Amino acid sequence: MFLFYMKPIYLTTIAPIIRGLCINTSGQPWVVIHGSGAGTIPPESLVIDIGAAITENQTFDEDAAAKIFREAHTAWEFEIAPAGVEAMVQTKTVMKEPSCVVVKTQDTVNGFYWIDRDIDAARKRMQERNASFLEQPLPLINQPNPPNMNAASRTEVVRNKVALVTGGAEGLGAEIAHSLAASGGLVYVADICQEEAERRAALINAGEKRTAAIPLQVSMSDEGSVEAMFQAVAETTGGLDLCICGAETIRSGSMLEQELDDFKLITNINYTGFFLMTKYAGLLLRGQHRTAPNWKTDIIQINSRLGLQGEAKNSADSGGKFGALGLIASFALELIEYNIKVNAVCPGAFSFEPRIPMKRGCTGMDVMRALYYIIEQEYETGQALPVTGGTVMLH
Repeated sequence: MFLFYMKPIYLTTIAPIIRGLCINTSGQPWVVIHGSGAGTIPPESLVIDIGAAITENQTFDEDAAAKIFREAHTAWEFEIAPAGVEAMVQTKTVMKEPSCVVVKTQDTVNGFYWIDRDIDAARKRMQERNASFLEQPLPLINQPNPPNMNAASRTEVVRNKVALVTGGAEGLGAEIAHSLAASGGLVYVADICQEEAERRAALINAGEKRTAAIPLQVSMSDEGSVEAMFQAVAETTGGLDLCICGAETIRSGSMLEQELDDFKLITNINYTGFFLMTKYAGLLLRGQHRTAPNWKTDIIQINSRLGLQGEAKNSADSGGKFGALGLIASFALELIEYNIKVNAVCPGAFSFEPRIPMKRGCTGMDVMRALYYIIEQEYETGQALPVTGGTVMLH
């Protein structure tokens, strides 16, 4: 079958819905990438007409689209991949899934979407137009956790997952990006400086000997820039599992002498920037939830002990951090409807100060342990986890 191709109209919404469909079927994260260009539709493809999801005023109905995708996938299992259904019935161990989803309206192709476990494999499929079936074990549905499960391999909670780290090119953000990649994740390194983001991603990829990091440029105080970042994520991997807001700026000094422009800059990045990131991350993750209602995702802000206690001559930073914790509590209540958890990690001073009971400064590994705990812990949202060495207690 050969169809006319046009640029995808609803890319940012469609890709997460497809990724959610894959996750829901397998219980595992996948990469879904958009492949442009006309071409013959492979016979193994899952072909979906989304025309019924486009309203009279040309808006896109996500709920209607999710229903169309689910029904089309069920039909595909029995009509296109009967061997997969037979395998499920006979062996109860293996199922076959599409590696290519073609979205169209009538005879117009809106996009080819290529699916695989990691981005290198998905890109290879796209280049070769290889739509051979994906084989995978049957998911364990409604099964309790094994009784011997423990936290010894806590880093496994991010293996094969897709994460985004803002402020990821330098400092703590870079440590987080490196650690997530080393734990088997795929990490978007987002930073205001494109060159630094590219340099950091290249270092991570060289160390991991795979595509483990993807650079993105973003200005956290610019709504258009944040929206474009998440559009790029949708086009590149189809969605996310973890979004970490590590971008911040600090302007210490007495509030009696601080310039209003400096105060606004801190607030725009530490407070407003977190709102913008959560808004557009939430829209993306909600799309996945339409077809993967049981899949939990995380939005985590790297806050500070200054969000838990005030400090002289740090009022702007502390105020923004305090305010962000209020946002976290409110966002958590709203977004749990879509199985999105929203939490914060509040590191203490990274250099030793005499008042720290643990007698040392906070480290990147301390922060990572807290992050892995929050991701693994499915029963908490709206929390601010102190990592302060005892500086802040029983808050």
